[in-house]
Amino acid sequence: MSERAGHSRELYRSLDEAEIGRKHWLTVFTAGMGFFTDAYDLFIIGTVTVLLTPIFHLSTNQISLLNSISLLASVAGALTFGRLMDKWGRKKMYGVEVSILVVGAILTAFAWNFDSLLVFRIVVGYGVGGDYATSAVITSEYANRKSRGKLVGSVFAMQGLGLLAGPAIAAIFLGAGVPNDLAWRLMLGLGAIPAASVIYLRRKIRETPRYSLSVKGDEVFTAQTVAWVTGRESPALGGSKSTEAKGASSSGRASGGGVGSGSGFRTKLMSKPYLLRLLGTAGSWFLLDVAFYGNSVSSPLILKLLQPKGSLLDHTLISLAIFAVAAFPGYWLAVFLMDRIGRKRIQWQGFMVMAAAFALIWLLPDGATAVGVFLPLFAVSYFFTEFGPNMTTFVYPSEIFPTSVRGTGDGISAAAGKTGGFLGALLVPHLLASLGIGGVMGVMAAVSIAGVALTLVALPEPNGQSLESAAAESEPEVATPTASIGLRAEAI
Repeated sequence: MSERAGHSRELYRSLDEAEIGRKHWLTVFTAGMGFFTDAYDLFIIGTVTVLLTPIFHLSTNQISLLNSISLLASVAGALTFGRLMDKWGRKKMYGVEVSILVVGAILTAFAWNFDSLLVFRIVVGYGVGGDYATSAVITSEYANRKSRGKLVGSVFAMQGLGLLAGPAIAAIFLGAGVPNDLAWRLMLGLGAIPAASVIYLRRKIRETPRYSLSVKGDEVFTAQTVAWVTGRESPALGGSKSTEAKGASSSGRASGGGVGSGSGFRTKLMSKPYLLRLLGTAGSWFLLDVAFYGNSVSSPLILKLLQPKGSLLDHTLISLAIFAVAAFPGYWLAVFLMDRIGRKRIQWQGFMVMAAAFALIWLLPDGATAVGVFLPLFAVSYFFTEFGPNMTTFVYPSEIFPTSVRGTGDGISAAAGKTGGFLGALLVPHLLASLGIGGVMGVMAAVSIAGVALTLVALPEPNGQSLESAAAESEPEVATPTASIGLRAEAI
């Protein structure tokens, strides 16, 4: 091994073996507040469309479109930001996506008819998709080896708080008797606040050390960033000056040239073993989101069929209870166990229990009609969705692709997931009308079984490995050092 490769390995080892510190949790908070907003904005629309149906005289097709259009728009956002992260860097893109989300959320509160609300929800979705593509990769590239699953998972677990916040805020407005025409505007507009709170932090975050070294070849800046993250003196690396100021002149030099070439990233992702991995991450995320978003966005409609005489407030409180008792603990149990039992087991096990719960609702005589049978099984499905593939499909793509194409691989995977979410949210209202609750749950059981099979066949276990090992990527060499300099941690 050359001296340059040895320096590179030492930098990565410093990141991998560091204890979790303040900079790690700052990154988690900065990313996590975006995911709180993502969940709130994506799921509050189910309640909003119920309120808007008599106001805007919505048809079933219009309800389906409003419930799902943000998910379709997020496909474009994930693909765009994932690719641009690899081309221009993580730092340049971070904060742009959440700013788009904030603008969209504010605009939705002032929508005047179905068409305007549809357009503004597209803006929201585009920002959400960008957030999915950027936050996981940035957190993963800053994380240490032993706790990477916990750190990336903690970002995603903020979605659980967003799931709780949506029905909680809706219940407050409905219970307080806020007029429906004002309530839906407040519900949508409030989604801008948590996202706006972290725009500054996202714009100020440093470029990840793995991108700056592996793709840009900037050894001096990388050493500074490693010291900033770990709070300790970094391994010495040579370099006359940071190449940060040189733009993208060295882009594509390392890690297969994925940045500088339009075809390079396609060649790498289409090669072994990455094509199978991409099929695994994108396919399992697609299947998961068909079930998750199909059931979650349409939960007011499902509960209305289950309890025709119940009020919207009653159904909102039931949704809140399911999220609080089942979904929310599932997120955090997954975070706690991610680095102990591994991603793969959590994912296939979650899919399997989801399939069993959905199948029982479908097959039992009272499964789709009796509240006392349906709600416990539905809650079990939610617990194992969160302590299962909803968490791991977010973590996996940030770990098992090389640095030069990690953003693209993550973006494609997230886009596939949101395509599944769009189809689920779009089709479930129609399936409920034609098949009923039992038929919908039968479809979800089949989808979950496919998720088990795909996970077992296509995905490796990255638990406990360095990011480079998990991605089947060797550490890149860096430019020939001209001076050996020790760099101490800088203040944030």
